[in-house]
Amino acid sequence: AVPLGETGEAFAQLKQAGRIRHWGVSHLDISEMRGLWSLPGGQGVQANQLLYNLTRRGIEFDLLPWQRLRGIPTMAYSPIEQGRLAGNRRLADFSKRHGMTPAQSALAWLAAQPDVIAIPKTGNRKPLQENFDSLPHPLHAAHLG
Repeated sequence: AVPLGETGEAFAQLKQAGRIRHWGVSHLDISEMRGLWSLPGGQGVQANQLLYNLTRRGIEFDLLPWQRLRGIPTMAYSPIEQGRLAGNRRLADFSKRHGMTPAQSALAWLAAQPDVIAIPKTGNRKPLQENFDSLPHPLHAAHLG
């Protein structure tokens, strides 16, 4: 409920005072990001946390390119679609061919995207290890073709 202008100014003051190093936003769409960017202090935004994964790719049309042009990374939450991607038959087939689990493929796909940071969530050791094990499997265009 706080106007973006006040938020941007407050973050700029906190940064100037040495209280924070960087700040980001969550769930801002293209019009909100443009509005924030145009406000005093708005160009200090360092990330936008968004729902982005293999099945939720709407941001690729306008928001993601806009942010990339300005060097604003996307923090992709729910990168495995709350576990639902693990049951996707096409992803499972792809993953098997490349020696990965579906969750690892989903994370590797995000890791291959420029300016995207995946933030998977788990409270269990086994999925945490599976997430970690996706790191040696970067995907590139040859895998996806």
